[in-house]
Amino acid sequence: MRLSKPRFAPVPDDQWSAEQTALAAPMVARDKMLNIFRTLLNHPDAMRGFMGWGSYVLSKKNTLPARERELVVLRTGYLCRSGYEWTQHVPIGQRAGLTDAEIAAIKLGADGPNWSAADRALLRATDELHAGQFITDATWQALSAHFQPRQCMDVVFTVGQYTQVSMILNSFGVQLDEGQVLDPDLRG
Repeated sequence: MRLSKPRFAPVPDDQWSAEQTALAAPMVARDKMLNIFRTLLNHPDAMRGFMGWGSYVLSKKNTLPARERELVVLRTGYLCRSGYEWTQHVPIGQRAGLTDAEIAAIKLGADGPNWSAADRALLRATDELHAGQFITDATWQALSAHFQPRQCMDVVFTVGQYTQVSMILNSFGVQLDEGQVLDPDLRG
């Protein structure tokens, strides 16, 4: 975690305006009112836009299979040093089929042990997008050998979305939700 306290306090339920209540309603209904959303309620217009695009990237409309999407999300969160993002997505990745060993290896990137060629291509693409905002021809060829064109596009969309999410979390100081424990590799 980059900050030990939030720069924008999460908006308490009892202080929500009618607009904030309407924005929060779908998350409240699913019992998923996380600190990121409580923080974004400070800016309802921005939250509305954020939720639209984020809902696509995290949905089944994203053409990447859930496991591969979570591989990209977790690598992005790790590269961005976003403790909140990592902590939220480890269980999502596990539900999507990532093993504990794979989650640990995500920290090592494409050179970690036992990755398939497709996983290595996803991790390299994520690293390249993070470092230079560009996927090299060699990595694009590797991605294209395993993924359809729309899936390759969704790799870029997913890394872009979760880079933005990580910037938001890190800069706003969004703190872990109750009961969560920060990965020691992401302290400070």
